[in-house]
Amino acid sequence: MKTMRAQVLTEPYHFELKEVPIPEISDDEVLIKIKYCGICGSDWGSYTGKYAEEVACIPLTTGHEFFGTIEKLGANSLGLKIGDRVAADICKPCGICYHCRIGEPLLCSDFKQIGIHLDGGFAEYVKVPWKNVYLVPDEVSDEKAAFIEPLTACLNASKKMDCKIARSVVVIGAGLGIIHAALAKARGAVPVIVIDANPDRLAMAKEMVADYTINIKEVDPVEEVMRLTDGVGADYVLEAVGNSKTYEQAFKMVRKGGKVEAFGICADDDFATIAPVQFVLEEKKVSGSCAGIGYDWADAIQLLKYNRVDPTPLISMIVPLEELEQALNEIRENPKLIKVLVSPEVKERVVLYR
Repeated sequence: MKTMRAQVLTEPYHFELKEVPIPEISDDEVLIKIKYCGICGSDWGSYTGKYAEEVACIPLTTGHEFFGTIEKLGANSLGLKIGDRVAADICKPCGICYHCRIGEPLLCSDFKQIGIHLDGGFAEYVKVPWKNVYLVPDEVSDEKAAFIEPLTACLNASKKMDCKIARSVVVIGAGLGIIHAALAKARGAVPVIVIDANPDRLAMAKEMVADYTINIKEVDPVEEVMRLTDGVGADYVLEAVGNSKTYEQAFKMVRKGGKVEAFGICADDDFATIAPVQFVLEEKKVSGSCAGIGYDWADAIQLLKYNRVDPTPLISMIVPLEELEQALNEIRENPKLIKVLVSPEVKERVVLYR
């Protein structure tokens, strides 16, 4: 039996590097050799046991932001060949429940995602349905390709928010929030405002995309948004932190008739206090977006191919697979780290942040 190295989450706060069997694929699956797998904020949630649904899946090889090459093809695979550079839609809805049948697969009653509920990319290999595979063109570097999955999540949120041209957008959170801001700018939003407490991340947001940045340690973010919007409030506010307090701020800074896009995932027991009267008398709106799915992958690849979105400056470090747990903790401690890529192929870390 052939084996591979994999980081297995055996219990909250404990990854164990193991030799496990290389996944056996069915006729409808392909085996992908992992080049990079990015660390997502939700990986910290899985690691710490923040999400009860994911704790129920332990032991598990997590990691859902993966990119690699096809190692093995199932007999029914079409349009693919060994060695192709690929990314994969990580979503596996059941296809037969009420939500799937009415075109809402992200709300599937038995929703599963590779690397979140099923073994994922913090390993040397991962198996996926061949129909979930998307070819990555040569114009997209390996490093950019590792951003395809997080870009799909941002794209889905952008589509749900549906920002109109020349309208103001506030993004709370300057991690993946910088990508949200870039998509808002691509839609013609003005001004684009990014809020965070980290001066290094705010400086990057300003350099890459933001018209204004707000440091919550220096000013009240609600008051500053009102000042920058001439007392009206923002047309759209996207929360990309996952904290009840920042959600409360989002509802305070959005204008009458404006919209809050909920993206950041809070813990199961984290609740925000919001005045329902605002939904009535001020006609404020809210929508949620949990992930990218399906065509979002093709759209994300197009944006990267034509450099409409360039996530490269967000890559802070590349680490060997063996250093996953260490890197997870470093992200929480080192304010300069934004996106860390894990690779089974590298032997020592590469530090890229300034």
